[in-house]
Amino acid sequence: MKTKLSLLYGGKSAEHKVSLQTAKAVIQALDPAKYEIQPIFITTEGQWIKGPLLNGPVETVKELEFSEGDAVAPNALAVALTNTDSDSDVIFPLLHGPNGEDGTVQGMLELLNLPYVGNGVLASAAGMDKVIMKNLFAQAGLEQVKYVWFVRQTWKQNPENAYSEVEEALGYPCFVKPANLGSSVGISKCTNRDELAQAFEEAFQFDRKIIIEEGVTAREIEIGVMGNDAPECSVAGEIVPKKDFYDYKAKYEDGDTALIIPADIDDETYSAMKDMAVDAYKALDNSGLVRADFFLTKEGRILINEVNTMPGFTPFSMFPLLWKHTGVEYPELIEKLVALAKERHEDKQNIKHTM
Repeated sequence: MKTKLSLLYGGKSAEHKVSLQTAKAVIQALDPAKYEIQPIFITTEGQWIKGPLLNGPVETVKELEFSEGDAVAPNALAVALTNTDSDSDVIFPLLHGPNGEDGTVQGMLELLNLPYVGNGVLASAAGMDKVIMKNLFAQAGLEQVKYVWFVRQTWKQNPENAYSEVEEALGYPCFVKPANLGSSVGISKCTNRDELAQAFEEAFQFDRKIIIEEGVTAREIEIGVMGNDAPECSVAGEIVPKKDFYDYKAKYEDGDTALIIPADIDDETYSAMKDMAVDAYKALDNSGLVRADFFLTKEGRILINEVNTMPGFTPFSMFPLLWKHTGVEYPELIEKLVALAKERHEDKQNIKHTM
């Protein structure tokens, strides 16, 4: 029996285009003999459109942007997306950023009692909000860069005070980021007060809360983590941006970045990073997958930067490349994630809901 795999992609998010690229790559890797592929396109206005079943790969993302079809109300997912008589159906949310990666869709799927790939509600929400994530990392004793954060209203009331707080706590250079966004959208590097003010303006366009992080001179190392209660780690990889930092364009458009896999680090450093990656995974109660990102300084300090609860699957993406070099090819990687989704769902069915 084929597994009916419903793909959720697009979304009402600044990372809409990234999600389309991810969906295209996943569809190209799926075996039509094993999977019945049901695309569900979410427009930038938030409309859900159920496309025709796919029997093979698509050539361009335009083929996945349906303008006509069966409009799907999110609260009708149990009927519209899956055959509820089958226990093989799985939802694969290929959504990045708010309204997809932040626990909102995951919560809906939980209410519908549907198995889905990736992290649950709490882990998705905590992993999306960089402030909450870093607070949890601090509670778990994980070393990280210094940071401060602001909500829009506090900044508007006294912007100069906000800038002074950043300068006193962090100094320059520093990085300003929307708290609830990924894929390097809205991120700026600042080396002075004027740049800081502009960066605040930019970041607050994408979120009501922003985080400012201390700039460090360090190598950027990443590790893929996969599993439920017993997570496993991939080899480590290093990102070497040709630009000042790893921005959106370098990630998704021009590939203007060197990815070194495996990273040139010693066994002791790799072992320590794996331990930190697993500790971070457990601190957020992750499941399915994350990409754990680290800074490695010249002095050998290992600082965890963040985890990405829905890393991209584009041709330039680090997560699938890390697992490929670990011995897990892309189609097998998807199969493992689908199996983990079923495993977690089956485990949850054993929870009692009555006294």
